[in-house]
Amino acid sequence: MITIYHNNRCSKSRSGLEIVENSGKPFEVKKYLEDVPSEEELKNIISLLKIEPIELVRKNEVIWKENYKGKVLSDAEIISAMIQNPKLIERPIVVNGNQAIIGRPQEKILEIL
Repeated sequence: MITIYHNNRCSKSRSGLEIVENSGKPFEVKKYLEDVPSEEELKNIISLLKIEPIELVRKNEVIWKENYKGKVLSDAEIISAMIQNPKLIERPIVVNGNQAIIGRPQEKILEIL
């Protein structure tokens, strides 16, 4: 089952959702701002993406700039910050089995569908 972590207010996320919809494959939408991923779920996503937690952070968000920028944070602290402030999570994220991708640019989503 394909899962897309989606924010409907984001045009890139909406475009990513359209790509997933057009694939014709079954999928589920996780509105991660409302249904915030658990620590375990976020760690799994990061592992599937094969990135460091900091690479999943939207560093231009005001929350990041005001509260975290310039601080030395452990991976656990970065993950905690994303759970407490899900707006910090890059989007869209598409997970398909044991693969995941950040859909920026959106065309990258096609690689795992």
